Amino acid sequence: MKKSYLYLLATIAIIVGLTYAGVRGMDCLKNRPASPEEDSSQFVELTDVVPDAILEIRYFSTYNFVGTRIDGYLEPTALLTRVAADSLKAASDDAKALGYRLKIYDAYRPQRAVDHFWRWAENVPDTLMRQYFYPDLDKSVLFEREYICAKSGHTRGSTVDLTLFDMQTEKELDMGGTFDWFGPESHPDFCGNPETQEFTGDGSKSPAGRSITNEQFCNRMLLREVMMRHGFKPFPTEWWHFTLADEPFPDTYFNFPVRQL
Repeated sequence: MKKSYLYLLATIAIIVGLTYAGVRGMDCLKNRPASPEEDSSQFVELTDVVPDAILEIRYFSTYNFVGTRIDGYLEPTALLTRVAADSLKAASDDAKALGYRLKIYDAYRPQRAVDHFWRWAENVPDTLMRQYFYPDLDKSVLFEREYICAKSGHTRGSTVDLTLFDMQTEKELDMGGTFDWFGPESHPDFCGNPETQEFTGDGSKSPAGRSITNEQFCNRMLLREVMMRHGFKPFPTEWWHFTLADEPFPDTYFNFPVRQL
């Protein structure tokens, strides 16, 4: 009888011990720090810092080059690192003094969204949105011409895609081309020299012989000037794309979803 009693006590102790270890293990998992790629603590909602910004988050909608909502975009909001948002606020104030507001197409982009782009590009027959974004290209060349890449500066959290919204006309400023157009017409040096801001009118790089006007080129240069004045550097192939020169996470590619923080 005594032996059975001791056995029962030992069994109970084991069960209690395993249960405690399990709970403690769950607590450890719960309290374990998120990986750097999943840590959004240094990010802010862009409109909390730049309340004048207009959001048109294309990858939350179906009006984008893929034609469907992109993975990782759970809400139509824009996120940036705190330092990038502060610099964008200065650019916004500058633009507002000139009669414009910033219109945002994309900001932080999770790695899972970039992976979605890659899978879409591998599916060459899927050309649902070709007429709107890449009519001059065969989809099979998107990788070799680096329109689609495995990594994006957006994923580091300090890059933004945007344009200017004219408060007087209540329309976007005419940039002579749409956001996410795949072609040389999107290059800042298309039909002009961004360094001198001289319009040349040379559209010879366009496979379809397209061109932009002097006014459209000047509008691109206005956006470029406003952004560069506040610490953002332009991208050589997209007039709408700017990255904070002194970005805080130059080597981290984040992957948390886009949603309200």
